[in-house]
Amino acid sequence: MTATTGATTRPAKSKSKSYKLVPPDGGWGILVCIGMAFPFISGLSSLPSFGLVFGDFLKSIGAETSSIAIITSTFFCAMSFAGLFSGSLFRKYGMRRMGLVGGGLYCLGTALQVFATSTLDLLLTFSLLQGVGFGLIVPTCYTTFNNYFVLNRVMWMGFAQTLIGLGAMAYPIAMQKLLEWYGFRGCLLVLTGINAHAVLGMLLMQPVEWHMKRVPLDEEELQLQQQQPSTPSQPVVVHVQPETPLKPIPELEFATESEVRDSLPVSHLSSRRVSSHAEEHALQILRSRASSITSLGNWTGSMVVSDASPQMMHSLQASRRQSVISGSPVGEQEAAAPPAEVITKKSLCGTIVDFLDLTLLKQPVYVNIVLGITFALYSDITFFTMQPTYLFELGYTKVDTAKIIAIGASADLLSRIFLAVTAIFIQVPARYIYLGGALFTVFARFAFDGITDFMGMACVTAVLGFLRTWIHVPLPLVFADYLPKERFASGYGLFMFTHGNGMFLIGPIVGYIRDRTQDYILVFHILNVFMALCAFPWVIEVLIIKFRRRSKLARNNVGEQSNGNNTLAH
Repeated sequence: MTATTGATTRPAKSKSKSYKLVPPDGGWGILVCIGMAFPFISGLSSLPSFGLVFGDFLKSIGAETSSIAIITSTFFCAMSFAGLFSGSLFRKYGMRRMGLVGGGLYCLGTALQVFATSTLDLLLTFSLLQGVGFGLIVPTCYTTFNNYFVLNRVMWMGFAQTLIGLGAMAYPIAMQKLLEWYGFRGCLLVLTGINAHAVLGMLLMQPVEWHMKRVPLDEEELQLQQQQPSTPSQPVVVHVQPETPLKPIPELEFATESEVRDSLPVSHLSSRRVSSHAEEHALQILRSRASSITSLGNWTGSMVVSDASPQMMHSLQASRRQSVISGSPVGEQEAAAPPAEVITKKSLCGTIVDFLDLTLLKQPVYVNIVLGITFALYSDITFFTMQPTYLFELGYTKVDTAKIIAIGASADLLSRIFLAVTAIFIQVPARYIYLGGALFTVFARFAFDGITDFMGMACVTAVLGFLRTWIHVPLPLVFADYLPKERFASGYGLFMFTHGNGMFLIGPIVGYIRDRTQDYILVFHILNVFMALCAFPWVIEVLIIKFRRRSKLARNNVGEQSNGNNTLAH
C-alpha cells in the first residue's frame, strides 16, 4: 500500500491534497477487540474451571488429584513453546493464517475431548492441541491489536479486557448449568461450539493494511513536502509500512528527543530512487512525530511518538552498522575472512538466533521486563489460587468463601472499566501502570497476612482484585511500547516461553514448601517476594537511566561552557 507524498501539478483553480496513511485507532479495530475476547474468554476461563468440568470424570477413571496439576502444567508448556516459535511462523506463513491454525487446533482439541477415556487422552487433546492452539492465538491477537491502535491503546485494551472479564465471570456458571442439563460429554459438545468462536475471532484479525486511514498532511508536513525535490511528472512514492505504526515510548526518562531523532530506523523506499534529502523528510513525516502528553505528577513529561523505544533504536542501528560492514568491498572481506570452520559455526548459530530472534536477550531492559512480568504473574496467579484453601483453613464456610471471591472478581471488573475510562483523559505509559500495580500489591498483601475477620478480608480482597487489573490488562502493552512492530511477535513469544517454563519450574518448589510446612502465611510472604522482584528492579532501572541521563546533560553543559569561554578568550 502506498501513499503519495508529492503531487502532480494541476490548474491553479484546483489544488491537490496530500495524505498520509495512519492506523485507524478504531473502526475495524473495535471488531478486533471483540474477536480477541472470543478465544480469551474460553482459554483463560478453562483452567480455573478445569476441576469443575473434568473433576467427576477423573474420579471415575481413578485418576489422582495430581493429574490436574500435570495436565494444566503441560498446557502451559505447550503454549510457551508455540509462543516461542510464533514470530518465525508469522514471518514465514503469515500472522492471520497461523492464528486460524491456532483457532482450529483449539476447537479440535475440545471436540476430541468428547471421546476421552483416560488421562492420556486429556494430555493430548487439552494440554497439547489446545495449548499449542492458544499459544498461537495469543500473539496473533496482541500483535494485531498493536497494529490497529496507537493513541488510545490502554483505553481499548481496557475495553477488550472488560469483555473478557464479563465472560470469565459467566463461564463457570454456564459450565455448571451445562453439566446439569446435558451431562459431561454433552457439556463438552456444547463447549466445542463455544470454542469454535475462536476461529471467528481469528477471521476478524484482518491485516491493518486493509483499513488504514487517510489523513491530510498538516502545515508543517506540507512545508517539509515542498522542500522535497520532486518532478511534476514523477511524484515521490514511499511505501508505508503499516506493520510498524507509531506508538509512544514508555521509558520517558530514557532518552532525549534529539537522541531518538538521531537513532531513527532506516526504512526501505520503493523501487523509485529518490535523494537522501527526500528520504529523510519522508521518513520523518511517515514514521515519527513529536507530541506532548498531559503531565501526570512526576511520572510523565514530554513524550516522543516513534516506532520503538530508544534502547531498541540503538539495537536496530547497531544491526544496520553490521550489515553495512558486511557490504564492504570484496578485497577487504577476503583479507579479514575467518577460517571456513568458524564461518560454518557462526552461520549455524546465526540461523538459530535469527529464527528465534534471540538477539533480544542482549537488551537488559527487555530481559528486566520479561523476568519482572514472569515473577509478577506467577505470584498473582498462585496467590488467588491458594486463597480459597487458606480461607477454609481459617474456618470460613463455602458461602463466605464464595462471597469473598465474588467481591474480588467484582473489584477486578470495576477496575477494568475504571482503567478504560481513565485512559480517555490521562495518558500513562503501560509500564508505569504495571509498576504501580506491582508496588501497591506488595504493600496490600502485608495487610492481608494480618487479617482474619470477614469484613477486613473482604476489603483487602477487593483492593487486591482492583490492583490485579493493573497487572493483567497492560501486560501486552508493555511489550508493544518497547518493541518495534516487526519484533513484537517474537519478543512476546520469548516472554511466553519464559513464563510458561518458569511456572512449571517454580510451582512445584513453592508447593513443596507449602506441603512441608503447612504454613500459608510463609507461602504468601514468598509470593510477595516474587512480586517485589518485579517492582524493585524496575524502579532501580528507571533511577539508573535517569541518573545517567542527567550526568550526560551535565557533561554536555560543561563542554558548551568551556567552548564558549575559549571563544571569548580568542
